[in-house]
Amino acid sequence: MSGAESNLMVVTRGDVTIVSFLDFSVLDREQIDKIGEELVGLVEDQGRKRILINFEGVDYLSSTVLGKLIALHKRVAASRGELKLCGIKPGIMEVFEITKLDKVFDIYEDEDEAMSDFHQPD
Repeated sequence: MSGAESNLMVVTRGDVTIVSFLDFSVLDREQIDKIGEELVGLVEDQGRKRILINFEGVDYLSSTVLGKLIALHKRVAASRGELKLCGIKPGIMEVFEITKLDKVFDIYEDEDEAMSDFHQPD
């Protein structure tokens, strides 16, 4: 079964989990479902509460991904965590603005800017 390969690269910096996409295009429904499961698994299975998703290498994004991000946002909020996004290219950022999701998510220019804005643990 070929479902074992991930489309995400996950690294940890301090207590922040940084997720990057390995593909420049995130359009395939099966791929998107798998990404959604992996992202939710970070919170539900691995207990990660501080997540940064870096879109730096992504040129194309299906609107279905937005639904996965909203679901992740709800789970992170329910776990009293933080979710931040960064590196979103102008064409994709337009979609966030049109859908008003730029008001829902904390979006940053780059990884360093986002990292510096995570709340310090008590």
